Amino acid sequence: MENGTGNRRTDSASRVIMATPQTIYQAFVNPEALIAWLPPKGMSGHIDMFEPQEGGTYKVTLTYEMEHADLGKTSENTDVAEGKFLELVPYKRIVQSVNFNSTDPAFSGEMIQKWLLETIPEGTKVTIVCENVPEGIRKEDHDTGLRSTLENLAAFTEGLNGKR
Repeated sequence: MENGTGNRRTDSASRVIMATPQTIYQAFVNPEALIAWLPPKGMSGHIDMFEPQEGGTYKVTLTYEMEHADLGKTSENTDVAEGKFLELVPYKRIVQSVNFNSTDPAFSGEMIQKWLLETIPEGTKVTIVCENVPEGIRKEDHDTGLRSTLENLAAFTEGLNGKR
């Protein structure tokens, strides 16, 4: 889907998680918690820098676990993303800008990620909206990665304390 900036698109995914918005929000702003669930299936990660406040920056390195993977944006098996927290509304919303360290222009540009937390009777509906997705990120791969990350977030937060 184009978002008005030419060839850039918006991707999104949602999932109901049986945990409170407070538990889910804390999983975002605690770096040890974040790196435990953020990498999609088939990847591992570490946090190089993390300042969870509006205007704060972060740097995350994700590594593909497949030995012969040639999937990375930064190197053949890594994605390095640098970002900035644009908006942190406790228990409601996290908005951040993301830039991938890559020499390939297909991965250039600032992507905006919005994580929205909505209280519902079953727990929390978590929606991620990615705007201005770089053209080098295939939609099918991105959709799979977003769903995997939401599954990881659910497993992590539901395992902490479930629905309160």
